[in-house]
Amino acid sequence: MEQHSPSIRVQAVALMRQGTPNRVVAERLNVPRGTVGWWRSEDRRAHGETYEQPTDCPRCTARDFDTVAYAYLLGLYLGDGHIISKRKQHHLSIFCNATQTGLIAAAEGAMRKVMPLPSVRQRNKPGCTEVKSYTKHWTCMFPQHGPGKKHERSIVLEPWQQDIVDAHPWEFIRGLIHSDGCRITNWTEKVIGGERKRYEYPRYFFTNVSDDIRQLYTDTLDRLGIQWTHCTRHGNPYNISVARKASVALMDAHVGPKY
Repeated sequence: MEQHSPSIRVQAVALMRQGTPNRVVAERLNVPRGTVGWWRSEDRRAHGETYEQPTDCPRCTARDFDTVAYAYLLGLYLGDGHIISKRKQHHLSIFCNATQTGLIAAAEGAMRKVMPLPSVRQRNKPGCTEVKSYTKHWTCMFPQHGPGKKHERSIVLEPWQQDIVDAHPWEFIRGLIHSDGCRITNWTEKVIGGERKRYEYPRYFFTNVSDDIRQLYTDTLDRLGIQWTHCTRHGNPYNISVARKASVALMDAHVGPKY
């Protein structure tokens, strides 16, 4: 390691204690950023200080945040989201179909709007893209996080989360559909006047193994006046269908197909 004069180190520490970022100190004094970071760490140690990563977590700072984006992100998280929270590894991941670039952009945008400070990255995997935001504070925003699979534990919204869903129900529904739902075109045939005719009609499906998450979805549909039915397959009531014309029209106006 290159040796630097004690006076340079004193200047660097003084600048850092005034709040000057490591990068700026390194550029100003022509010192490698790694060296500046080491000096900062040693200075903290000498003063008995513990470093805390800066955060803009709304729950920890009580700051206002984008509740519209949060309602959508909550839907994504309950469907295809996962939080890793370990000693040296903390991030929120949303898994998206790799071909649905609009969904990928929407997921990343929602993360940045809710908490702008953490870094956000994309990781491509076979058939999907993982959108990741790095901070331990996602567990503050999603207290539903816990060990095991979501359908194996209780999923209940906190009162403050329910208030956001009540204020922005369509964004919540859109997040759920964009994660575990789809808009498809069904068809059937009828014989009219001796002639067999084919009829096509759009339909929304939401599929989730968690009883609690499906209940959150259907409760919100009820509040929006959307008619829905269970569509049991192989004895499993995991599918919620919206097929009535007026209800589909409302879903089209506020949700639409994934892209």
